[in-house]
Amino acid sequence: MGTVQQVRIARRTGFCYGVREAIDKAKVSAAAGKQTSTLGQVVHNEGVIRRLEEAGVRAVDSIDDVAGGAAVVIRAHGVKPEVLERAEARGLEVIDGTCTWVIQEQRQLQELVDQGYTIVLLGTPKHPEVVGLLGFAPDAIVVDEEEDWARIPSRRRMALITQSTQPPWKFEKLAAFMVSKAHELKIVNTVCPVTIRRQEDTLEAARGVDLMVVVGGRHSANTKELTRLCSIAGTRAIQVENARDLTDPVPFGGVRIVGVTGGTSTPLEDLREVAERIFVLAGAPEQAARAEELATAALDAAATSAGRTTSLPRSETPVGVA
Repeated sequence: MGTVQQVRIARRTGFCYGVREAIDKAKVSAAAGKQTSTLGQVVHNEGVIRRLEEAGVRAVDSIDDVAGGAAVVIRAHGVKPEVLERAEARGLEVIDGTCTWVIQEQRQLQELVDQGYTIVLLGTPKHPEVVGLLGFAPDAIVVDEEEDWARIPSRRRMALITQSTQPPWKFEKLAAFMVSKAHELKIVNTVCPVTIRRQEDTLEAARGVDLMVVVGGRHSANTKELTRLCSIAGTRAIQVENARDLTDPVPFGGVRIVGVTGGTSTPLEDLREVAERIFVLAGAPEQAARAEELATAALDAAATSAGRTTSLPRSETPVGVA
């Protein structure tokens, strides 16, 4: 017999607006009858990719894999300028889904290069966003974990910029480290504000529950950071990719209130499914019997106007979401 009485989904969760916009642009293109591809998976979520494929949108690894004259959607991470140039040269219809924050980041990086700064870029080396940024600053020094920082040279004029989904604390720590590395140090804070707000809401949720379930890709940096923040709040957390990963009721033993949050690539429907699964797996008898109803209510309570981060069609959109 389970003990869970309530599941609370963190506010301002679901897709970030950049991912949502890229997905929406792909859907609109396919619905208009265009042969549509996305350059790379628009989001690392099996369910979302499957639904896009069902709508006629396929993911390709290279511009060369897109048929001439077809539409290609650039995902939220952005790409190197040369990729756009090659697409246009081949006569493709380029639908730019690059996140507006990343576009601003690219412009700021180009300005720093033009001003002659030695660039240090905090980011995961092979992450698509970092790969795209290096198209604007190919000589940038990319560092990630603290053990990488010893590679940063001393220069007269240096600038620090970051991949948008890096944890704010890591960016701040690297900025402090670099003070001794340059006579002139320019710090451009390009941590995405959506990432920051999501972390704040996750912390708020974690402080009021007995256990947190963090939903997102196993290799997602922003999802791992949410899990880390829960532990900082003193709340035990488990990380899953989807509801199918929840098979063991033991972690929920004696737990009354469970919090649920998700990474920027996690759709709202996945969070609702996780909430329902928690009630079925570990809910008290009355709650388990009403699992679907209670999970939908939990999502409705979380998805307020301040957190409209869904790309669901309007007919499927839960109450309180637009």
